[in-house]
Amino acid sequence: MKTLKNVLLLLLLTAWGCSVKPNPIDYGNDSCHFCKMTIVDKVHGAELVTNKGKTYKFDASECMINFMNQFEDSLEIKLYLTNHYKEPEILIDATNATFLISEKVPSPMGAFLTAFKNKVDAEKTQSEKGGILFSWEELLVQRKKL
Repeated sequence: MKTLKNVLLLLLLTAWGCSVKPNPIDYGNDSCHFCKMTIVDKVHGAELVTNKGKTYKFDASECMINFMNQFEDSLEIKLYLTNHYKEPEILIDATNATFLISEKVPSPMGAFLTAFKNKVDAEKTQSEKGGILFSWEELLVQRKKL
């Protein structure tokens, strides 16, 4: 009976330790998992979380997209997160975001890629700064150009 309790406790602790949730970016201290630069830009940061709860942090959405090639199966990834241009430091679901590529909104790696929580915010910034809008799916098609 004691062995059964120990096994159950071990399973519970293992499940608890592998929670799948975002891990806040520590700006100025965390490094980009793809390019190794220190993450300082609070507008363009990004993060992947795997099904096992492992977190990968990036200084820009383009680094996250390029890093995705490291996974043989995209089903290993549970969360795709990116900062929202209008609310720096706030991570949003990248799969529901609208992205703007505009040379008037520089990003850390030079792809000029910026994420918005909704299309209305993206369109407003586009009208002010120009550029082209993309959904997550459209952006993934473009990834070889980032």
